[in-house]
Amino acid sequence: MYRAATPVLHAYAARCYRRIVGVIHRRHPDAFRWDDIALEGYGATSERAVTKQVLVGVADGALNFALRYFEVAAGGSSALDEHAHDHGVVILRGRGVVRLGDERHPIAIGDVVYIAPNEVHQFENPGPEPLGFLCVIGAERVRG
Repeated sequence: MYRAATPVLHAYAARCYRRIVGVIHRRHPDAFRWDDIALEGYGATSERAVTKQVLVGVADGALNFALRYFEVAAGGSSALDEHAHDHGVVILRGRGVVRLGDERHPIAIGDVVYIAPNEVHQFENPGPEPLGFLCVIGAERVRG
């Protein structure tokens, strides 16, 4: 019985080893787009006003978190949202406004935003250029 299980164990270890070495997704030099990563519309009301790319996620072997890039078009906004998971955001492009609860705060390149669990939040882009940001979420959302 031990010998029969050995090939299965080796196959599993080989799959895990491939994931341990990691994955690199290259960004296009002219845009905030990454090779081989689908560009998805985000939110029912967005009509492509908000797009999402999952830069690191389950498909890459990451089971404990996901790293996503969102872009809000000029004049657009994300849906007013509230959910059980928290997340961290880093602004990479443009300027905008983030709503946290009942307060609105200006945001710009380099700013970092923490959104607590069950906090009402929304990203707005009143400016003339896209608002782009990285968003990290934890395993409870990745698996859920």
